[in-house]
Amino acid sequence: MAMDVWHLQLPVNARRDHGIGSVERMIDIVVLRLTSEGGQTGWGEASPWSVFTGSAEASFAALDRYIRPHVVGRHVGEVSAIMALAAKSVAHCTEAKAALETALLDLQGRIAGLPVWALLGGKCRDTIALSCSIADPDFDKDLTLMARLREDGVRIIKLKTGFAGHAFDIMRLERLRTDFPEFSIRIDYNQGLHHDDAIRCVRDVASFKPDFIEQPVAHHLHPLMADIRNAIDVPLLADESVFGPEDMQVAIDHQIADGVSVKIMKTGGLTRAQTVARMAANVGMSAYGGDMFEAGLAHLAGSHMIAATPEITLGCEFYQASYFLVEDVLEQPFPVHNGMVQVPQGPGLGIRPDLDKIRHHAINAVERDNV
Repeated sequence: MAMDVWHLQLPVNARRDHGIGSVERMIDIVVLRLTSEGGQTGWGEASPWSVFTGSAEASFAALDRYIRPHVVGRHVGEVSAIMALAAKSVAHCTEAKAALETALLDLQGRIAGLPVWALLGGKCRDTIALSCSIADPDFDKDLTLMARLREDGVRIIKLKTGFAGHAFDIMRLERLRTDFPEFSIRIDYNQGLHHDDAIRCVRDVASFKPDFIEQPVAHHLHPLMADIRNAIDVPLLADESVFGPEDMQVAIDHQIADGVSVKIMKTGGLTRAQTVARMAANVGMSAYGGDMFEAGLAHLAGSHMIAATPEITLGCEFYQASYFLVEDVLEQPFPVHNGMVQVPQGPGLGIRPDLDKIRHHAINAVERDNV
């Protein structure tokens, strides 16, 4: 196999604030292409965020410098061996490893004529309910977005909280419940609450009966997460507290949550994401398909993973390609219809990225011809 890597900056159409930081003007992603001796290609995306999982520069270096020697010249059928070597070649960099496994599976699927979901155990669903995050500090802009979502048939939103004060969070919840009563609302603090005031704030928000409340405090505060869980009568979900299977076991042991956000960028790949979801389900915890600041290529990977993982029952958050990016990188729009992600049926990921768009938005690239 040959390997090419690009670091892209993609313009976005709004600002988004979270409990741990803000994103505006653009997002950074890394795109990976693997090419077989027969000329078939497989694609993957690393979607980091510096305050959460890491930086695009780190993902680019992980792929180009440390993982490349374990990929170039190898056979595409050696996915398990390649991923094991990648895990040992560089610590962390879970997004880079997710991009690598995605590209390997996409390439395998293209060669075999099978969708990625078929390589992950087979499809259990054809559609996935879409949730869109509401996170603009200018709430009027989010109200405009809500009207668009209503028109498009989306009926799940996640309100990002904890970045502008408790009163702002309560005001928005009251307005959303009044003006958009048909929407299911989820809450996500992204660790935004101070531990001294967390239980009071979460209790107030829980009175609005959201579907769940996600990660109100810092990832390492397991005893406080358990206390918050016991203080409210809506499900508490873990996000930053659980990256991979190792963290999932700790979360189970400490009983910190009722469910978990499963993200291939956190876990380091699609198969590890499936493992996290299954560990959660084994002890009666729920799971949903979360994401980072992603383009459509990563959305496709997550969609195939969820399609093959019956344990993920709470839908997905793959909204950025449709509602946040000025321009996505796929040749065709990421498939969303009437508020539902349509699971691709074609070989590999089902839709290819547009190489011209990738090169247009790239700020760094290593394209090589060796196979």
